[in-house]
Amino acid sequence: MTDLAALFEPVTLGALELPNRVIMAPLTRARATEGNVPTAMMGEYYAQRADCGLIVSEATAVDPLGMGWYRVPGIWTDEMVDAWRAVTSAVHARGGRMVLQLWHMGRLVLPDYIGGEQPIGPSAIAGEGETFAPRPHGDDSLFLPMKRYVVPRPMEQADIDRVIAAFGKGARNAAAAGFDGVEVHGANGYIIDQFLQSKTNQRSDAYGGPVENRVRLLREVLGAVSAEMEPGRIGLRISPTSERKGMGDSDPGALARAVGAVAREFGLAYIHLIEPIASGFMEKPERPVLDDLRAAFGGKVIQNGSFDAATAAQFITQGKADAISFGRPYIANPDLVTRFRSGAPIALANFDYAYVGEETGYTDYPVHVS
Repeated sequence: MTDLAALFEPVTLGALELPNRVIMAPLTRARATEGNVPTAMMGEYYAQRADCGLIVSEATAVDPLGMGWYRVPGIWTDEMVDAWRAVTSAVHARGGRMVLQLWHMGRLVLPDYIGGEQPIGPSAIAGEGETFAPRPHGDDSLFLPMKRYVVPRPMEQADIDRVIAAFGKGARNAAAAGFDGVEVHGANGYIIDQFLQSKTNQRSDAYGGPVENRVRLLREVLGAVSAEMEPGRIGLRISPTSERKGMGDSDPGALARAVGAVAREFGLAYIHLIEPIASGFMEKPERPVLDDLRAAFGGKVIQNGSFDAATAAQFITQGKADAISFGRPYIANPDLVTRFRSGAPIALANFDYAYVGEETGYTDYPVHVS
């Protein structure tokens, strides 16, 4: 049997002291209100999973124009802050630690969510594929309708300034809501990633072209966030090799080095790298960038993507990562850390309820009884 001891060793990420190296990855579960306010069942859900080293919240919109999922939470109003405070209180009461993932979807927002307006992005290039649209009035079916992404409006400086300010306000509100830190979402084809990757950023101004320009928005967002919260409580999630939703970069290794250098400038607590070790929800990259990132950043790295307990422990033992985040296993296993420790079987999720519904398939997964 593989020695899993490395998973349960404490680790310090900046100002965050974690009792183990099992991280709950952000999982969009769509249990907020239709007005994007967190709910009491979200507090129960996160508190059930509080024995992990760190909970990274589901992606949380920093601006109404950056919100493009049905019933996802936001962090731009006082009502949202108050509701999130109840969630963090529930997690802290169980001895847990939780950071808020700050999110803006950019070109991946459907006009349906923003009053018919055209979404914004670095360039007039639509995302590939389709996404959930809002539930039509009177529709009580389980599954949501789907619509294709639309061509965004290329952002002007005023749009860029608004996004930067929204991330800063999001960090300030996260602190007011009692979070232990924040994670800036720079992955998965959302607005920061759209600026970072060359396929989606075709700008000819100071935010486009060479990689030194394409990291400018990230640098300015981190500047706004670090003005509201100490850098030792700020993380960054990235996915330089992902091509989902029409993403792609001409040199992911160079991009990873550039992002790592920016993160080093600010002294971030960690970088959360999505780079699968096996193809599944995302494809395993042909040329991984983990080594590029670690060399340029020099700080703590959380790795994510198709890990189980054995491969996670192996990566940590070999010094490839400082902690490993688990996403899908946390849907059906609120006691994932305990299951890893005891060797108990990992329960399988019912994905019919992954992104829709109420308590069923959300807070009703049982802990393992030996």
